[in-house]
Amino acid sequence: MDAIDPVRDAIAGERRRVADLIDSLSPAQLETPSLCGAWTVRQVAGHLVAAIEAPRGATFSALLRSGFRVHRANALLAVEMARQPPADLAATLRRKAYDDFRPPIVGFPGQLTDLQVHGQDMRRPLGLPHGLVPDRLRLSLDFLTGGRATGFTPRRRPAGLRFEATDLDWAYGTGALVSGPAEALMMALTGRAPVLGELDGPGVRVLAGRIT
Repeated sequence: MDAIDPVRDAIAGERRRVADLIDSLSPAQLETPSLCGAWTVRQVAGHLVAAIEAPRGATFSALLRSGFRVHRANALLAVEMARQPPADLAATLRRKAYDDFRPPIVGFPGQLTDLQVHGQDMRRPLGLPHGLVPDRLRLSLDFLTGGRATGFTPRRRPAGLRFEATDLDWAYGTGALVSGPAEALMMALTGRAPVLGELDGPGVRVLAGRIT
């Protein structure tokens, strides 16, 4: 483990924050629909745990049942992992905060973005403050607009638009302006339509069309 790697440190920090969130939620909150498709808050947590500790047999079974469609297999695996007690999900995230698995193509920046976006998928429907760290948000915004965000955002989504964070020294692209808080920009780039009302500029309508 390279503890001085800022991206690895950021990933570990976000895993621990999600673990703290899980531990703080009531059973009703855990069953609340998240912003991520048909998943509940608890199933989103299951997905984050599956990324670092899914039994090999369960992973292969999910691939078989999904016809080897990776995204569908991930969805099945998230549901299965979420059957664990919430305390166990939180404990795994803490124990494996510095897990060294590096996903192909997206690498560690993809892992960090997955954690930050899914953390918001859980917090936003519950009305909970996000408290995301500005430098971590900047890393994810750079990743999402850098051409390597396979599976996170289609390349056409940010094309021809200018994104500017109003609470962070970050901007990207040229074209019609989309401005707003960095967290809302991150969520919009990953296809979360509920945040569009928090953004301003003539490019918002274009972006909305690419999401919906």
